[in-house]
Amino acid sequence: MAFKDLFNDTNVINEKNVVGFASFTIMILFAIVDVVAGFLGIELGIKEFIYNSFAFITLGCFGIDGLTKIFRKPESL
Repeated sequence: MAFKDLFNDTNVINEKNVVGFASFTIMILFAIVDVVAGFLGIELGIKEFIYNSFAFITLGCFGIDGLTKIFRKPESL
């Protein structure tokens, strides 16, 4: 599968999950770097609103995907 196939309407990849996972990964990296910097005595300059933005993106992506699975219309036979 090529990168351009991600933008196709008939792909099998859920884009909301991809964005949510990427945002969650960045949040985890921020946390690890912050803990390591704290042990080294370095103050890390990550602004709180940037971290909160990634948190909202993560919750939004996974929340929207969860709601679409819960309230999905039953398939017609």
